[in-house]
Parts: sequence; C-alpha cells; structure tokens
Amino acid sequence: MTMQGSMQVRKDWDTYFMDIAYMASTRSRCPRRFVGAVLVKGKKLLGTAYNGAPMGVPDCGEEGCMIAETVELETVDGEERQVLKQRCVRTIHAEQNLMLFTNAADRVGATVYVTDQPCWTCANILANSGISEIVFHRPYRKDHERVSTMLANTPIIFRQLAEYAPPLQAMLGYTE
Repeated sequence: MTMQGSMQVRKDWDTYFMDIAYMASTRSRCPRRFVGAVLVKGKKLLGTAYNGAPMGVPDCGEEGCMIAETVELETVDGEERQVLKQRCVRTIHAEQNLMLFTNAADRVGATVYVTDQPCWTCANILANSGISEIVFHRPYRKDHERVSTMLANTPIIFRQLAEYAPPLQAMLGYTE
C-alpha cells in the first residue's frame, strides 16, 4: 500500500479478496499445491476454503500425496499426442470445499476468488453453482484451454488477476 498525504490508499476489492484466498491457502497440507478460495457477494465475504483431505482422514502432509496418473490426448500445433497427467486424489479441491460449506442460495450471483485457475472438474461444479464470476491468479496449465473454452460458453465472467502479487505470508513454503 502507498501513502497519499497522511492517508493510506486502500487495496481494491479484487486484491483484498484474493489476499484472503491466499491466506486461506496457508491451511492446506498438500505439498504439491496450496489453493484457497473465497465466496463473495456484494463485497461481503460468505465463506473461505482450501484444498485438503476429508475431515478425519490423514492428509498429504501426514501420509504423502496419493497420485493418480492418466494419459490424455492433446493437440499441440495440429499434432495429436499422448500426455501423462498426474493429480493428487487425496485432497478435496478448494472450490469443492467452498461449495460444500456455503449455502446454495448465497452462491447465486456471487463471485469466487481462487488462487489457481479451476481444474476441469471444479470449473464444471462452479458452472452449475449459480455464481456469476470466477477470478483467479495463477493459471493451471493442465486444464487451461478446455476450462477457458467451456466457461466462454456460460454467462460466467472468467478472469485472471495476472498482475496481482500475493501476500508474502501466504507464499512462505509454497512450491509449484
């Protein structure tokens, strides 16, 4: 934040809510990716969530990631090729937890701020949740194109905060 005269300039709403999503991500115990999400409506925070194992189940920090591998066909420069994709299936994604622990009525017309672009499954869940906007910071290369294409066919506003800088406290210990 900068000082203007003797007054601090406040953060804009996008920065404020993305900061909260990043702080929620610090609760994650998956060493592969810390993800946080928040639900906002009318500048009112309605819920926060992060990726993690189901309640009562050992998490990635305790028992390691549970990696599932799949082979998918991708077209790159007009050429189709097989690509090995790995995903941790031990954790429930932040967006999924956000949908589980917020009220359906509150989601109608709301905005989801999420540290990372939603994966294919989360994008589908969000598309059917009643929200009107998804704001993310980091792209998710594995599903970027198909998620962007799918969401372009919905009324949901889908945008990246590319110039955003996360709070330092949220980035300590983060590895990509």
